[in-house]
Amino acid sequence: MAVEIIEILDSDGVDRAITRIAHEILEKNAGVDDLLLIGIRTGGAYLATQLQQKITNIEGKDVSTGIIDVTMYRDDLESRNNLEVGHSCIHVPVTDKKVILVDDVLFTGRTIRAALEAVIALGRPQNIQLAILVDRGHRELPIRPDYIGRNIPTAQNEQIKVDFDDQNVPQAVHLLRT
Repeated sequence: MAVEIIEILDSDGVDRAITRIAHEILEKNAGVDDLLLIGIRTGGAYLATQLQQKITNIEGKDVSTGIIDVTMYRDDLESRNNLEVGHSCIHVPVTDKKVILVDDVLFTGRTIRAALEAVIALGRPQNIQLAILVDRGHRELPIRPDYIGRNIPTAQNEQIKVDFDDQNVPQAVHLLRT
């Protein structure tokens, strides 16, 4: 069966989306005070780094970042024997922070639910917001992003793939149809 690959965003489009999300985060949070970007391993971690760089360039101030692995918080862990457990790396307390969870693609919402549990296990943030590069719909849980790079309605059997280069910079977003 052939796979049709449709480019949704090229590298310039991805960069514009990340820049827009960075501006929206700064506007909603009135700057970077008490802000903490937490990328969901793996694609979200790469995007959190890109957002951090954009925000630093815009504000002239650094923002804290971290990486969270949600494997042990997944609700399908028992049915997926081959999941490799990664490590989380958050060097500042989450308590009283404005946490921005970052991920590349939002689908059913189950990964975000796991990430919420993982963050709350670390402390009590002031609030948790969600930044997504691509929202493809099909939610199974009542989860809605605060910041969206692009909405791409998809069929259940389609996939969204974010391509990263060897420096983990997002280069393109593709829709895969079978």
